[in-house]
Amino acid sequence: MQNVYFYTIASVLIVSLISLVGAVTISISADFLQKAVRFLVSFAAGALLGDAFIHLLPEAIEENGFELSLSLAVLFGIVLFFVLEKFVRWRHCHISDADTGGTHHHTHPFALMSLVGDSLHNFIDGIVIGASYLVSIPVGIATTIAVALHEIPQELGDFGVLVHGGFSRGKALLINFITALTALLGAVAALLIGGALETAVSFFVALTAGGFIYIASADLIPELHKETRLSRSIFELVALLLGIGMMVLLLQLE
Repeated sequence: MQNVYFYTIASVLIVSLISLVGAVTISISADFLQKAVRFLVSFAAGALLGDAFIHLLPEAIEENGFELSLSLAVLFGIVLFFVLEKFVRWRHCHISDADTGGTHHHTHPFALMSLVGDSLHNFIDGIVIGASYLVSIPVGIATTIAVALHEIPQELGDFGVLVHGGFSRGKALLINFITALTALLGAVAALLIGGALETAVSFFVALTAGGFIYIASADLIPELHKETRLSRSIFELVALLLGIGMMVLLLQLE
């Protein structure tokens, strides 16, 4: 059992380090990064939708079959994130010029919402990794590889969303990494509780899918609609489709 704990914790830490993939942008000029962020936001929107419809929902249905409870969990996720965003907007988007020293450089709600959704997703990734190691170490290693490859495009997109939402590049890296560590909580929960989590996992998977659908469709895509130039709009569409396409390709690893 000690080996299982060691492999699980080590695997989750390795996967969490992927959240630092945005470090590759540190040496990039601000002008180029601003252009790249539009691509990353579009890519993230596609990745979130692709993850929800191609990975999370099919996984939940495969575990329990298609049940009304899963549909309700998705709807609950959408409503939950709507309520959370209302709260975040109330707290953060009514900041006066006096409160910000005469500037408007405060964090946008969609960036904070992305952190909430990513935390929940990482928690579930931790559960998946921990549960797979309970089956066997080889199964756990295979699952870790699949999750790691799955996280690369999403974490890169998440970094872009945070920068676009008002975080500096350094702060975005740090917060993204801290958020990724929620996977440790999921892994430990899976190891300690074991099979008792099996029925709850499908609910959290469906709820996360609902949250991802909300963030992509209610927050990120409206941001993309602010761009009206045809050439850049086509660029954003291509990036969105690439995000979805990446999720399709990752099916080959499952």
